[in-house]
Amino acid sequence: MQLDLTASSVDLTRAICDIPSVSGSETALADAIEESVSPLEHLEVIRHGNTIVARTNLGRAQRVAIAGHIDTVPINDNVPTRFIDVDGEPNLWGRGTVDMKAGVAIQLKLAAELIDPAIDITWMWYDNEEVAASLNGLKLLADEHPELFAADFAILGEPSNGEVEGGCNGTIRALVRTYGVRAHSARAWVGENAIHAAAPVLARLSEYRAKEVAVEGLVYRESLSAVRIDGGVAGNVIPDLCEIEVNYRFAPSKSAADAEAHLRKVFEGFELEITDFAEGARPGLDAPMTQQFVSAVGAQPRPKYGWTDVARFSALGIPAVNYGPGDPLLAHHDEERVPLDQIDAVEQGLRAWLT
Repeated sequence: MQLDLTASSVDLTRAICDIPSVSGSETALADAIEESVSPLEHLEVIRHGNTIVARTNLGRAQRVAIAGHIDTVPINDNVPTRFIDVDGEPNLWGRGTVDMKAGVAIQLKLAAELIDPAIDITWMWYDNEEVAASLNGLKLLADEHPELFAADFAILGEPSNGEVEGGCNGTIRALVRTYGVRAHSARAWVGENAIHAAAPVLARLSEYRAKEVAVEGLVYRESLSAVRIDGGVAGNVIPDLCEIEVNYRFAPSKSAADAEAHLRKVFEGFELEITDFAEGARPGLDAPMTQQFVSAVGAQPRPKYGWTDVARFSALGIPAVNYGPGDPLLAHHDEERVPLDQIDAVEQGLRAWLT
């Protein structure tokens, strides 16, 4: 199946949203993207698994990497897409419209049309962003083909309401454990209840006040939350183990080691096991290409609170920002929808800068 890359970005968004691509099932969409860009003579096309790379090789002095993930969270009766009116403004409704197939559609259209851009471009469309980091298509590509990441600047088409969001917070997850002694619940005094022992952990979380941290002129808001609790053996047994999973989102001025030290201080006196982490990304707003881009699209940079793959570029020393249509608050929402004017505005902004 070939996508019509001469269609408008809005129509192209609808077409790729209507190809289901829940994480782990992106092959059909990856095939469609590969078949659509492979005939374009101005692009070198490389496929790695379900990640597609298309790049110009014009010998320009500078190169930008522009990336977008093609997977979505599970569909919940919100495909196929449809047009709806929201407060008098036309929107496209459906899974993936915000996170982040509108951004991918814009990239595909520009990849086809920008035969002679002002700078060389490496377009990247990758799979498995919404699941475990070990499966992330961009990570796997970097592991196998680091040479494809050579760039002076990078843009992720993550939803940002059509504004520029610099860097991203880091994220770390941990298990906080409390222990007890099993006993029959009819004689509870014989045992020690591990769930009751978790009360101080929940109290610390409830009393925790997140910080706002300034980094290179942007203010990142941190958060520490319980995201899962697990404990209990049976309806008549005093439990001997309780686990509370916590997620700390930390400012990009901190390292993962800093974040771990902070968690151990907050939960001092309790067993704590780190289960997953990802470093954040500094905004990189002082880089010349970042400044040129921000000026060209007429944006006022904002911080990115959620983690995105800008961190992968940042770790390679490449300044990176998020720039895409759609409200991040509607990502993964069952009422996911994107304003059509944001799709058009982001396309125009990228086109103006790249040409």
